[in-house]
Amino acid sequence: MQLNLLKAKIHRATVTHAELHYEGSCAIDGRLLDISGIREYEQIHIWNVNQGTRFVTYAIRADEGSGVISVNGAAAHLAKPGDLVIIAAYGLCDEAEAAKFKPTCVYVDRDNRLTHTNHSMPAQAA
Repeated sequence: MQLNLLKAKIHRATVTHAELHYEGSCAIDGRLLDISGIREYEQIHIWNVNQGTRFVTYAIRADEGSGVISVNGAAAHLAKPGDLVIIAAYGLCDEAEAAKFKPTCVYVDRDNRLTHTNHSMPAQAA
């Protein structure tokens, strides 16, 4: 059996641009892509913390260290500069791989600068 698990996420990044007339996708600071392990052109899910919208697109590389998170094309209707988003990528694992796998979680400040990484999620409080 193949399981679809969270591979990586960039948690609470700030949208810097929303480009309606760009060809689509989401441009992400190349340093954040490298740290998270999200590849250029990989499918990503974006969850807008401010608006509650969720959509799927693909990642493209913005300049390293630029802090850019640009939501492009039709998705620009679903996020605007200043919105906080969670960007997630998933991967398929067999059950043996899944038993050992831990996602890469990337945390950023309000300028999309790395604060820390983790390979686990905090426990849900009761």
